[in-house]
Amino acid sequence: MNILAVDTAGKTASVSLMKDGRLLYEAFLDGGLTHSETLLPMIDTCLKTCGMSCADIDLYGVNAGPGSFTGLRIGLAAVKGLALPRQTPCAPVSTLEALAACHAGVGTVLCALDARRGQVYCAAFDLETHARLMEDDARAAASLEDFVKSCKKPLFFVGDGAHLCYNIYSEAEGVLPVPPALRGGHGAGVALTAQRMAEAGLTVPPAALLPDYHRLSQAERERAERLAAAQTEQE
Repeated sequence: MNILAVDTAGKTASVSLMKDGRLLYEAFLDGGLTHSETLLPMIDTCLKTCGMSCADIDLYGVNAGPGSFTGLRIGLAAVKGLALPRQTPCAPVSTLEALAACHAGVGTVLCALDARRGQVYCAAFDLETHARLMEDDARAAASLEDFVKSCKKPLFFVGDGAHLCYNIYSEAEGVLPVPPALRGGHGAGVALTAQRMAEAGLTVPPAALLPDYHRLSQAERERAERLAAAQTEQE
């Protein structure tokens, strides 16, 4: 099975192509350009380098969330456009699960994305079994203390919010350091997670690809605050 996977959930962009479990190609970019500028050229280069076209792709994997609202929409729109002509199945992948899939060994990985406002989107996984230990959600980094203390295995943090966790828990027992260069998301993690979803029958048609933000957007929060203030004034 040929899987084309993209990761646009954060500031970095990544594209990978996996064939029958073997990674044929991966590109990772953290150059400061927007995903709208870089993603389609990266996909085009990937396919041409591997001697393939969209007709050869059996499954698309893409981050559905959490992550940057704009980044998620760009990735989902691009994949939807590529998959629609042939109705190629798609896997709407959890960004945090894909981050965990990039790592192996014995221990616990806590995946964290900077959600601003003092929070991180986070989830935790057991590396040996791939078992989920914490559901995807937005939480204050400081609220993870009980989970960190209760970990029986070595624990490390990845994702663009990992530094927020290390700032608080780097001295905690059992916490291991991860170099910043190895904390980011990769297309290979999205591809591996997409493959597992396909095996579990969790793929969707292109038209059903939808973002899963896990939190209201800034505009929605501000609107809710205005409505609440107006309701208070009326009372």
